[in-house]
Amino acid sequence: MEPRPVPGRPARQETLPAPLAGRRHTYYLAAMSSVTPPPRPHPSSAAATSLPALALVTLVVRDYDEAIEFYTNALGFELVEDTDRGDGGRWVVVRPRGGPGGTGLLLARAKDEAQATAVGAQAGGRVGFFLHTDDFVRDHARMTAAGVRFLEEPRHEPYGSVAVFEDLYGNRWDLLQPATA
Repeated sequence: MEPRPVPGRPARQETLPAPLAGRRHTYYLAAMSSVTPPPRPHPSSAAATSLPALALVTLVVRDYDEAIEFYTNALGFELVEDTDRGDGGRWVVVRPRGGPGGTGLLLARAKDEAQATAVGAQAGGRVGFFLHTDDFVRDHARMTAAGVRFLEEPRHEPYGSVAVFEDLYGNRWDLLQPATA
């Protein structure tokens, strides 16, 4: 089947290398020197600020209610949504309280053995979640009083004050107050 000519684009005959050697094929190529791509907006322009945002991250949990209890009471998150899906599942979303409505956690109950093995190991033993605060001392003390298990003493790094803790399933988190510039 012969390609159809494209108006405004020159046709060019080209011989292809083995295993197609000896066959003639017609290619219609645009003269690239006459094609100018549209300009890209500068990253600081208004067009660049309309990028999509990360809305939810799924966290596989053993039980909805125990996860809601931990995230709302021990970590101080707010329960944004808890909707029965009618099939035994629920749509449960929590997010840090008082934030600007940023990324939330979708608490998804494990449905089978493969998902159940991921509970508590979703980042392979590494810190997988980063909880920023504007007052490290206050939140560290509040979380410790609420029974959150910190794996280390607070430390002060060039990037900020930080301590690693585990959630109720063993997923590792950083409580982090970023250094001010």
